[in-house]
Amino acid sequence: MKRINKTLILLSGLVFATSSCKDSFTELGPYNRLSEAAIFDTPENVELAANGVYSQAAIGTYNGGAGRGYPFGAASIQQAEVRGEDVVNLEQFYQITYEATYSTTSANNTNHWDQLYNLINQANLFIEGVRGAESAGIITPEAANIYEGEARFLRALSHHELLLHFSLPYAEGANAGAYGVPYRDFGINSTETVERASTVDRGTVAGTYEKILADLDYAESVLPANSPINRAGKGAAIGLKTRIKLHLGDWAGVIAEGTKLGTDATGGTFTSPIGSYSLTVSPDGPFTNYSNNTESIFSIANGQNSNPGTNGSLARMLGPAGPGGRGLVSTSPNLYNASFWVAGDLRRELLQVQDETGTYRHFFTKKYTDYTTQSDWAPILRYAEVLLNVSEAYARTGNTGQALLLLNAVRDRSVPADARFTSAPTDLIQAILNERRIEFAAEGRRWPDIHRLVLDPDYSTGGIPAKIKSGAWGGVFQNDGSDYGVGKPAIAAEIPAIPYSDYRFLWPINNTEVTTNPILANQQNPNY
Repeated sequence: MKRINKTLILLSGLVFATSSCKDSFTELGPYNRLSEAAIFDTPENVELAANGVYSQAAIGTYNGGAGRGYPFGAASIQQAEVRGEDVVNLEQFYQITYEATYSTTSANNTNHWDQLYNLINQANLFIEGVRGAESAGIITPEAANIYEGEARFLRALSHHELLLHFSLPYAEGANAGAYGVPYRDFGINSTETVERASTVDRGTVAGTYEKILADLDYAESVLPANSPINRAGKGAAIGLKTRIKLHLGDWAGVIAEGTKLGTDATGGTFTSPIGSYSLTVSPDGPFTNYSNNTESIFSIANGQNSNPGTNGSLARMLGPAGPGGRGLVSTSPNLYNASFWVAGDLRRELLQVQDETGTYRHFFTKKYTDYTTQSDWAPILRYAEVLLNVSEAYARTGNTGQALLLLNAVRDRSVPADARFTSAPTDLIQAILNERRIEFAAEGRRWPDIHRLVLDPDYSTGGIPAKIKSGAWGGVFQNDGSDYGVGKPAIAAEIPAIPYSDYRFLWPINNTEVTTNPILANQQNPNY
């Protein structure tokens, strides 16, 4: 309780920048704090408060100090990639996550949990402030609805991120009544609300998903069809629902949501009637022009004056040392060389880069290249994902024709003509899952797929996969880059797999939380 009083109340003040409306918060001036009463006293200040919520989503804090991209400015992508097998951790920075040696005091799970709930709290306080401004006649009901829709979208996104790391997948949890995560839908800024929060337990996985979908249904009903990439709009709410329902195994639901975004077209090309989303011609389009392209549905904005910093930004942490990154995390040669990643695929040329001068002459992601100002936006949801989500749902329900059209729409812009599918491959679902690994490499989608598929009867990931050990840690993986090359044999994965039955499949709730909150102390994940 002391910890809740000390941190949640102090962090409940809405942080926002002081400049014009509707801009990315990253382009605004220095941050200030105003009393909650003053925040909502003009339409301009309400808009600034909205920017503050997005700022919390992008920057967060690290151990109570400077920002480091928690939860969505960079950290969600980095942690989800390093929990999987498609990157190689080269140095000590991500070793705890990579080798699953985390504990109740590890910085990765502690800060992710704390900053997700700080974002949820800011979203909830913002909703309450917006409704107060509406009642006072400061903003219109329509504007209040839109603001609440944005906040509820971020609240849903945050609770789902918590489920991915701290709870069992829906495939088991829905039947076993496994613990979800505390779903907080009210602001904490007083002794009374602190007391109320201390009574909210983890509920169930199924119950948490129900609340996530309720938030997204509301967001869809009120958000505008056209929004900037860095602000949640109607398409973002629908697109996120295709992801959520994929995790639920609700194939019909995925298809129904996708239809709203144009995935039922039969001509082989797809454009959403909401938001006019379409694939960029080149696979690097969403990254070379991350703030203005047709494919990005929702991204978290970073900027020169507001970013996760040297120890958190996407370009510095995932990029090669030679051009200006830190050379910490390279693409796994077992993904780069995989037989399903065909020769001539443009994504190797445009979205991978070999470090020619650094210690590790490996291939690294080229999706984030602003090594100087660290302003690359964090991609949260792209139209390519919606197409592949729906493609898998169609394949799961036997509609191979539409599934193949959607798969090919994403794949054919990158692969040479002689490598394209003219008919459905023998295992279409596996082909879609393979395509996800290539298309979303270094975007934080690997762990969510490992998590949701672990109990799949035909495509189980088994648990935390076996991983390559860096030469810096005594592994066989060579520093000179000689292990890369299409058609080369797989490199030995010297870090053994961890089965789903092992307690390390889930992160622990951090020590401070469980020692101060009796309810969560009794609902800690096993063996922590």
